[in-house]
Amino acid sequence: MKKITLVIIFLSIFITMTNAQTFTLKSNDIGGQMTTKQVFDGFGCTGKNISPQLHWSNVPEGTKSFAITIHDPSAPTGSGWWHWLIFDIDASVSELASNAGNPSAKLAPKGSIQSITDYGKAGYGGPCPPEGHGFHQYVITIHALKVASLGLEADTNPAVVGFNLFANTIEKASIIAYYKRD
Repeated sequence: MKKITLVIIFLSIFITMTNAQTFTLKSNDIGGQMTTKQVFDGFGCTGKNISPQLHWSNVPEGTKSFAITIHDPSAPTGSGWWHWLIFDIDASVSELASNAGNPSAKLAPKGSIQSITDYGKAGYGGPCPPEGHGFHQYVITIHALKVASLGLEADTNPAVVGFNLFANTIEKASIIAYYKRD
């Protein structure tokens, strides 16, 4: 009888672990490639500069807020290029609308903060890699945070935001999309 009980317990744990859902980020706007809809409008690029729609599920326990970043580690700067940093997104939120990265559109969740990017201004700044530089990867990451607020302002630089995200992230999930200019 003890062996049967142990087998049942083991199987229950195994089934639970194999069916566990992980923190997941998805987008209805992008797949593996950025489009002209997301591409920056400036620096020689002629896109629409619209941030992608994003949604997430299976939020980890203890999440008090979220942050989303878009980073291009392929940029020829020595430290990559930060395209979007939005944080202090309330834990009840599970989606950002397309163009939420445009501060004047007022589509970002109430109370969230969009800090400056490597373009030098707050809000989303889309892909615009150097011509002929090949494919760049754009890592879109959601951070589930253990704090309700990072305590930072909109003029905080990306390195300081990143430092605070590193210190407060419970879990994160990412999508990678590519873009190149010929």
